Amino acid sequence: MSTYLLVHGAWHSGQCWERVVPLLASAGHRVLAPSLTGFGDKAHLLGPEVGLDTHVDDIVRLITEEDLADVILVGHSYAGLVISSAANRIPDRIAHLVYLDAMVPEDGESAVDVHPVTQVLIDRAAESEVGWRIPPMPESPPPLGLFGVTDPADVAWLRAMLSDQPVLCLRQPVRLDNPVVRTIARTHIHCVVGVPEGIERRPVPAMQPNGSPAQVWELETGHDCMITMPAELTELLLKLG
Repeated sequence: MSTYLLVHGAWHSGQCWERVVPLLASAGHRVLAPSLTGFGDKAHLLGPEVGLDTHVDDIVRLITEEDLADVILVGHSYAGLVISSAANRIPDRIAHLVYLDAMVPEDGESAVDVHPVTQVLIDRAAESEVGWRIPPMPESPPPLGLFGVTDPADVAWLRAMLSDQPVLCLRQPVRLDNPVVRTIARTHIHCVVGVPEGIERRPVPAMQPNGSPAQVWELETGHDCMITMPAELTELLLKLG
């Protein structure tokens, strides 16, 4: 049995993994899909003080309080930053890092450094009446849809779970200064349909930080693959367990 910890991206909640969790669990694995502070069942905690460090604390606390070990830590989108800093703090508990259509930072980088277009969202928030919160991205025509989701029923379900994202999440830097974190294996899963304008994915180096060949998989779907292709995503994740 492996332990999968699934971390949602910006604006989302742990509910977005609802179609993946039972598939992993039915294969005999332990699966956790928490909502980060300010989202889902923790939406009432949303505030200007919530940042990347808050979300890293969420994940580190969960892993230590549940005494989890050999964790397959999956970060979607913004959560690539979260899992990176979390692994930096407790690398001995992490077996594998999975960057699911995610931001892949270097030490000291913020979301703005990884995706400079993010600064546009921050600037727009600063011009609004509440300068610390960024509303979810609007729905676009297919194939972009709402985070790559285009089915009307799925769009309605997804929209109901979304919350504003605090600006501090996109400004705080990742910490990757623990040399042990470089020994953790990595896998990158890219969603290759309907990539939004201005989002440029960094090339994955041929070698992982631990010296192993890079492992990059692709899914022919939009950004929220856990909603649009849960079975296919699960199949890939099970290769790591």
